[in-house]
Amino acid sequence: MNQLETIREKISGCDDVIIEQLAVRMSHIQEIISYKKATGIPILQPEQEQKQTDALNTKLGDNPFREEILDIFKYIMKNSRRIQAKSLFDYNIFLIGFMGAGKSTIASELQAKLEMERVEMDEMIVQKQGMSISEIFDEYGEVYFRNLESNTLIELQKRKQTIVSCGGGVVMREDNAEHMKKNGRVVLLTARPETIYYRVKDSDERPILNNHMNVDFISSLMEKRRERYEQVADVTIATDGKDATQICEEIIAKLIALDNEKGSPSRENS
Repeated sequence: MNQLETIREKISGCDDVIIEQLAVRMSHIQEIISYKKATGIPILQPEQEQKQTDALNTKLGDNPFREEILDIFKYIMKNSRRIQAKSLFDYNIFLIGFMGAGKSTIASELQAKLEMERVEMDEMIVQKQGMSISEIFDEYGEVYFRNLESNTLIELQKRKQTIVSCGGGVVMREDNAEHMKKNGRVVLLTARPETIYYRVKDSDERPILNNHMNVDFISSLMEKRRERYEQVADVTIATDGKDATQICEEIIAKLIALDNEKGSPSRENS
């Protein structure tokens, strides 16, 4: 064996150790999730991840490969979040609520915190149709658009562990709620009419609000939809006065409590 092959053998030995230790580390992550679920400790603890990063910086000192090692550990932590999500949710999470309730923002935040896939229903429809939502409404009407929503939900049944931000009116159709619940939990995000108005007043992508961009109309439409939203929702989260992390932690805590009580949707529908 020449010198190059000898060095490669050493690297292969290092790889074996890394693989073994990563597997051990991941099993400990699962233990932590189980402990948190059993004791009610908040799942999301960003300060702990920062502590780990600070500790790693200290351990590395003036290591010549400091930046490279830090970069590797970013991916290790990212995958740790993914393992947490797999341990918590084996189903899709559908975010519903009136336009401007924060569905897209919270979907993005949950994606970052849990490393789950994320889908914007309206974006899926726009990409497939090659038209904006307003153009679809103008060209084909609302019924056509609602059919597109239903077809999108049927397609999403093939996915797992995906966070889906839904359009404001998607749950008004009975079949749509059934599509969501076959492999998912439905989370209702709420906000006051004044908050909704503030969030959407500068948007031109809200066909339902065209020529009606005011608090009174928003309040009236919200009230018409309120009962249906509440019927469909598995859990409800009020978003006023809370930051994205607080909302995400509340969503996770309520879903865990519901799963502990009922089991996951996949088991419910089996």
